[in-house]
Amino acid sequence: MDKTYNLVPADVKTIQTAYRKIQTKIPVPESIGFFETLLKSEPRSMQGQPPVLIDSAEGFLVRDKWGNQWIDWSSGVLIMNAGHGRPEIRSALMELIERPLLSSYVFAHEKRCELTRELESVSPDPENYKVFLLSTGSEAIENSIKLAKTYAQNTYGAKRKWIISFNNAFHGRTLGSQLAGGSESQKKWIGDCSAYPFAQVPFPDGYKNTDQSFDLFLRSLDKLEIKPDEIAAVLTESYQGVGPDFLPYEYAQDLQRFVWQNGILLIFDEVQAGFGRTGSFWGYEQYDIVPDLIVCGKGISSSLPLSAVIGRADIMDMYPPGSMTSTHSGSPLPVTAALESIKIIKKEKLSERAKRLEPVLMNGLEEVRKRYPERLGCLHGRGLVAGIQVVQKGSKVPDPDTAFRINEKCFQNGLLMFAPVGIAGECIKITPPLIISDDALIESIQVFSDVCDEVLGAG
Repeated sequence: MDKTYNLVPADVKTIQTAYRKIQTKIPVPESIGFFETLLKSEPRSMQGQPPVLIDSAEGFLVRDKWGNQWIDWSSGVLIMNAGHGRPEIRSALMELIERPLLSSYVFAHEKRCELTRELESVSPDPENYKVFLLSTGSEAIENSIKLAKTYAQNTYGAKRKWIISFNNAFHGRTLGSQLAGGSESQKKWIGDCSAYPFAQVPFPDGYKNTDQSFDLFLRSLDKLEIKPDEIAAVLTESYQGVGPDFLPYEYAQDLQRFVWQNGILLIFDEVQAGFGRTGSFWGYEQYDIVPDLIVCGKGISSSLPLSAVIGRADIMDMYPPGSMTSTHSGSPLPVTAALESIKIIKKEKLSERAKRLEPVLMNGLEEVRKRYPERLGCLHGRGLVAGIQVVQKGSKVPDPDTAFRINEKCFQNGLLMFAPVGIAGECIKITPPLIISDDALIESIQVFSDVCDEVLGAG
């Protein structure tokens, strides 16, 4: 997707509700200079989001300093599961700052011990899983690949080299994570990818690919001439971020049996799905399976950069002391934020809340989709993550231009989302903080509905 939001301030209707306030032109005229400065000082790849100059954010609301306020359907790209600016997180961070303790490399501190124990406790087997703290989802994916390949080659020999993942997958923006990703356009910079032992098979999403049988997985391996005893690991997102698209339950069960029978490691990328987003603490729990390695990030802290690989001890313990670390592994501030965020998610039962609000979100969106079935081709979602794919009339051909117009109109009407995602930028992604109130969710669905009527009803 190569679209930019209009930086010419537009006259929009004034809005004043309990949750939305639009008092100025959008974007705000006084903010344009900041965006022009950023355009000069940053790469243009950083300019891809709606032009709001955020001044503060609290709960499920985002504000600028000119009196405008948006209901947040982005969670800062699925980070703020416990909500923006939680006082519990801010207080814990201030206490640490006043101590002071801002960085520690991998020297030990108490909070790191607390967080590793906490994440162990929510692993498939707390007595036999360990936790490796890192900074970003991409970094955690890279390390999960390194661990999986090392384990496979140590156990079975050098021929166990392949990482199998899925078409349309997104695992990050670094070399290994993009080799594992399923977007060919994102791999052009790499050049000849055949030199690397990564391969993708179709994902059984039921819309872009209607064959949801596990036999397709096996046939795809045969076509690629990859034998099971050559595979180190299978890597999948708990749901594909381009949709969200979910594995069918039986497919996931068949995948579990396949890897067990063939001594293959199973890696689940929970960077988007973890910490209550889908209505369970982990997304993989809905498939009743047991991953060998779990990669998480984003919603772990509801604020600061942090990620983790959680995995079987025999896999995690292969490297000797000091040989597999990261500069900010377990840095005190993100770790403290994560501890408070997880406490909130558990105490306020936000996983259960996401599950309870799922029919509110999905039924409301389905009513919109049914009005425009030839333009809104697919709706998938669980918990408080959903996506609608906008297509050209009467087809499955992506329509990123219309998706972008819907997104921009929502922004002008006090509903904030990140830019459309998907294979071609056709997917409108909906990911509010898990603490969003019932009435704010209903109001935001109505805003989306009204915008779709305006954009799609006119065409």
